[in-house]
Amino acid sequence: MAIKQNFHYKSSDGIHKINGYRWLPDQGTYLGIVQIVHGMVEYVDRYDDFARFLCDNGYIVVGEDHLGHGGSVKNESEWGYFTKYDGFNYIIKDLHALHRQQAKEFPDLPYFFLGHSMGSFLTRIYISLYGKSLAGAIIMGTGNQPPALAFAGKLLANVIALIKGDKYRSQFLNRLAFGAYNKKFRPARTPYDWLTKDTHVVDAYMKDPRCTFIFTVSAYKELFDGIIYVGRRSNISKTPSRLPLLLTSGAKDPVGDFGKGVIHVYDMYKTAGIDDVSIKLYDDDRHEILNETDRAQVYEDILAWLTRNTHLE
Repeated sequence: MAIKQNFHYKSSDGIHKINGYRWLPDQGTYLGIVQIVHGMVEYVDRYDDFARFLCDNGYIVVGEDHLGHGGSVKNESEWGYFTKYDGFNYIIKDLHALHRQQAKEFPDLPYFFLGHSMGSFLTRIYISLYGKSLAGAIIMGTGNQPPALAFAGKLLANVIALIKGDKYRSQFLNRLAFGAYNKKFRPARTPYDWLTKDTHVVDAYMKDPRCTFIFTVSAYKELFDGIIYVGRRSNISKTPSRLPLLLTSGAKDPVGDFGKGVIHVYDMYKTAGIDDVSIKLYDDDRHEILNETDRAQVYEDILAWLTRNTHLE
């Protein structure tokens, strides 16, 4: 059983309070800490089942709702909006503040990051800046966007923001970002079939207003900036060479170009001289492997990787 705690702390933007959760193993013996970095248009409490599984196996789990997500907003109109400028930088600072808080409380425990989807890009940025303070990182549901496409997306978001304002929600930009994801799953039951084969998860997602809002154009610009950052070899090479990495995704995940993009990211880290990079693709899985029909196996595989990289004195 896990002891679940809700907490808040001041965002680096100086305006918002960040909503967070911590799951503590009730047996009092802790093996390590896993900080979850959630994806775009969701919130960290969606990882409750997985967090409880890790707790049952001795790991403390912690995570926050990013700016513009979940409970880290003043009202629902702020969903999908970070700040006018430097939104990703504020999120990285908020992630780092949480990391420092937990590491200070449990200084002897190995500390891991797990980032999914947009959270995988945030994690890839984070390990280039603060990787030396981690015992390992799990990069889940990631991808590789050609720089020209990311630059074009950023330019388009900037143009729309100039005309409509930075808080404008562009259906056109949203279709460009997500419109093609369901093509391989036609005839599709819903617009979100690309997430997982588990229809119950998809239906719950569709009914949840915390998962169905549209990003503002300024948030899209930040996302494209982040994609550009992690694609630069100079930034990849800032990742500590001894930091263990696990890249894991569904082989049918359109975000990772059905495995090809994930393999490309794996190759980039290997080329950069990262010593310990593992890759695991699940043949029939889609984007949210923690919510897939075979998630029990995914859970066990992640636990096995964490166990291998948990070095306690």
